[in-house]
Amino acid sequence: MTPETLRQQFLIWQCRLRQIAVREDGGRPSEGMRPKILSPDGRTLSEGTIVLLVRSDPAESSDFFEFQVRKNHDPNEVYRKGLAFLQSTHYHRANRFSDEMTALFLPESRLATALAALGSCRLDFRQFGLSYRLPCAVREMTPEEPAYRNTLWHNRLFNTRLSDDVRILGFKPDWTAALSLLVQAG
Repeated sequence: MTPETLRQQFLIWQCRLRQIAVREDGGRPSEGMRPKILSPDGRTLSEGTIVLLVRSDPAESSDFFEFQVRKNHDPNEVYRKGLAFLQSTHYHRANRFSDEMTALFLPESRLATALAALGSCRLDFRQFGLSYRLPCAVREMTPEEPAYRNTLWHNRLFNTRLSDDVRILGFKPDWTAALSLLVQAG
């Protein structure tokens, strides 16, 4: 197996988990969408934090999410329209997604502060008998970045009152190191 093959397998698996979540569980994040976060030295920092997959070119979905939130004043209608969009073909092609995952935090989040200061972590994903241990570089995203905008408006589909005052972190896996962990475990 190559690092690129591992990357592709992971993204396909994540897209499948998200298809199931939006079609069968109302978009509620499943276990495999909430990895355990460990520090580089192996300390558990979080038992589970929701991470999002963002398309490599997220403009179309970001525009749709923002339009629905601004157009509808009924949070239930925003949720229904957003869920319908995510249920359609959004997660059908894993190759359309970036491997840099994102997570949204409140501004006072101690976890976000710790992760940003560390600059790296390991995300441990597990569901349906599969697991992935991904060493990641961590960075704080800026509001000008397309992935930041996508993450903010995606989250607003489920919480229309979410403020602009949030922190969004990016998690970029090191696929060579992840492959090495896989080989060691095997």
